[in-house]
Amino acid sequence: LLVVETVLPNENASAAGTGVPFGNHLDINMLVLTGGRERTPDEFTRLFAASGWRLSRVIPTPSPYSIVEAVAA
Repeated sequence: LLVVETVLPNENASAAGTGVPFGNHLDINMLVLTGGRERTPDEFTRLFAASGWRLSRVIPTPSPYSIVEAVAA
């Protein structure tokens, strides 16, 4: 299973080293507009486990999105 999604860092770190990470702005945007949320790799692990999948890897891309790969558990 491949999911193309913005993935927040597990740690509370800014991509630029200071300020609020860009992903956190996307998270608020998702919440306000759709009731959704952005997730960290740890959150994807729990989400996939609850639905019979296992997080295999997160592949960064040059864009704000990553490819989240899961395999059947």
